[in-house]
Amino acid sequence: MHPPSRTPQRWPLLRSPDFRLFALGQTASNTGTWMQKVAQDWLALELSHGNGTVLGIITALQFLPLLLLGPYGGVLVDRHSTRRILLASQTVMAVLALIPALLVATGTARLDTLYVLALALGLTMVVEKPALQAFIGESVAPGQLVGALAFNSAVLNLARMAGPALAGPLIVLFGPGPAFLANAFSYLTVIVCLLRMDPRAGRPAPPLARAKRQVRDGLRYVRDHRDLTLTLALVAVVAAFGMNFQITTALMITRVYHAPAAVFGLGNTALAAGSVIGSLLAARRPRVTGRRLASAALAFGVLETVCALMPGPVTLLVLLVPTGTALLVFLTAAKGRLQLGVGEGIRGRIMSLYLLATLGTTPLVAPLIGWTAQTAGPRTALALGGTVSAAAALTTALLHPHPRTRPGSRPHPAATHQPHRM
Repeated sequence: MHPPSRTPQRWPLLRSPDFRLFALGQTASNTGTWMQKVAQDWLALELSHGNGTVLGIITALQFLPLLLLGPYGGVLVDRHSTRRILLASQTVMAVLALIPALLVATGTARLDTLYVLALALGLTMVVEKPALQAFIGESVAPGQLVGALAFNSAVLNLARMAGPALAGPLIVLFGPGPAFLANAFSYLTVIVCLLRMDPRAGRPAPPLARAKRQVRDGLRYVRDHRDLTLTLALVAVVAAFGMNFQITTALMITRVYHAPAAVFGLGNTALAAGSVIGSLLAARRPRVTGRRLASAALAFGVLETVCALMPGPVTLLVLLVPTGTALLVFLTAAKGRLQLGVGEGIRGRIMSLYLLATLGTTPLVAPLIGWTAQTAGPRTALALGGTVSAAAALTTALLHPHPRTRPGSRPHPAATHQPHRM
């Protein structure tokens, strides 16, 4: 066989006009999403007079549905067209972004309203997040999957850099309202791009027929393979304790360094810059091993712990770049290890478990991180996330089995068995 050139092999999405279009829509949408995230946190701190616990509650409400309903969202993704799910979810998200823009404009924004909107957004993400991951998996060959995931991460993190950088000055000049409005309109770009894409392109899996115990099939598959169980467990711990930057860095910048709003959004920008570098590194190594996974998690935990010791905002922002690099390498390796190890018939359910680990565990720990920052200080909260992540990485490295089979060589009855259609 003659391998393709380096660029298409590492970035397979670039070979498809449809996915160049999709990447454009995702960039616009996620730029708006991060603008809204900064505006939402700023508005919450403004309404609560700087109470860090409020940020933890809003974050928890946003991700609570993934914790409670995540696996069921994966079943819905396996049963229906991922493209149609994405069209519907983007429309709902546009409405949910428009509402706070109107509330700010009319001076009627309240904390309880932010709580309700965060919960509604979380309900939408139950199906939107696994649908997006499955959509990418359906578009490329197995050997190109890690590169595709890395490319998607690079696109999203470029938006993550642009969004907070734009939101900070915008909030200073006009308040948080325009940032919410920009996000609402950004979803229109995604909807237009999805409508212009060829629905026959890619390799969509056949819809899963309705049957009993389909959630249990996905859980049993992970339980029966120790390496996947350990991967999900490590992701869950790192996400729950280490990935609370929306709380910790926000409070470090506002309460420890007393920096203005223009600096407030740069913490996310620094992490995103590191994530883009991490995307390039992840694409160069399509093979995913347990040791690589644990090493990336350990590096992330150590760097996050050191971030808590930084004397000023400049040194913190600089160190957040390699921290974001290590985090992205870890998450891309985890997604690749999970998707390469399963059949197409249960991809939605497995990715819903990954999203449950990355996002659904946040409600369990975010209030604790916010309370720790409020009582013991933001430095302690940031250090707590780093040390717990590093300890989990070391534990996983000791428990992880040696690789015996190549990813993708473990067929599962639930992935191939298709019950008769009702």
